[in-house]
Amino acid sequence: MLLGLWLDQPMWLMVGLIILFFVIVSGIMIAITALPFTRPTFLRVVDGVVPAFFSSISILLALLTGFVANDAWERQKQGAHVVEKERANLIAAFDLSIETASNMAGIRQALLTYTERVIDDEWAKMANGGQSSESAGAALSGLMRILADPALTSEAGAVAHTALMTVAMTLRDARGERLALSASKEDDSKWLTLLFLAALTLVSIGMVHGDKHRAQVLTLFLFSAAMVVTLCVIALHERPFDGPLAIGPGALERARQVMLAHQAGQIGGLAPAPLPGSGGQPVPR
Repeated sequence: MLLGLWLDQPMWLMVGLIILFFVIVSGIMIAITALPFTRPTFLRVVDGVVPAFFSSISILLALLTGFVANDAWERQKQGAHVVEKERANLIAAFDLSIETASNMAGIRQALLTYTERVIDDEWAKMANGGQSSESAGAALSGLMRILADPALTSEAGAVAHTALMTVAMTLRDARGERLALSASKEDDSKWLTLLFLAALTLVSIGMVHGDKHRAQVLTLFLFSAAMVVTLCVIALHERPFDGPLAIGPGALERARQVMLAHQAGQIGGLAPAPLPGSGGQPVPR
């Protein structure tokens, strides 16, 4: 829930909140080591502490950061792969409908309708909580209903009908994977653990450099800046279909352009040809 609220904020507010977290923790450590009524107690507590004692915390932080980053990048990669898979199956089904001997204009129109519903309706809903589109689902159901007609076997042949059904089922699976990725919830536990280890690392830096204020401020600033950039970049990849780095419907738009270009070519091919030297007037057919 906490991570979801953070990721729902605008980019500038996301960065501001994570900066505020590091500023508060660093400010507390600087205040404890600088104020006259806390400094003597602090120096007595950290007497004998050496930097090597805190290396395990930084190692754990590095390992967990790598794990969280890999998980976010992998989801982004899976999202892009699923969208390309959906595009490839749309084009494959469209090409199969063209190459068969029977007239499959209805199937091509159903493919185009589904593609348009996904691009125009479902993509925006995925970014808004990972919701699916009822119109896109209805369009896909209509396509499956047409393809499931037994009459296609006698019209197009068993091989072509089976190939179309296989491609359509793969297309349906790709849509399901895409919706599952967009609807998956963030894991708050890994991010809370990551922030806890980052806070402990700030505390350890402040303790080690407690007797040298300039070095303490500089090291706290450098570590905080590095962590802020790292956490913000990871967070931008946490949701594959939402945020500034969200995967767009560009691949499906290319598939729609192919379908529309074919339809336009068919319409152009049916237009009457002009007579040579007739001033561009068509010849009646």
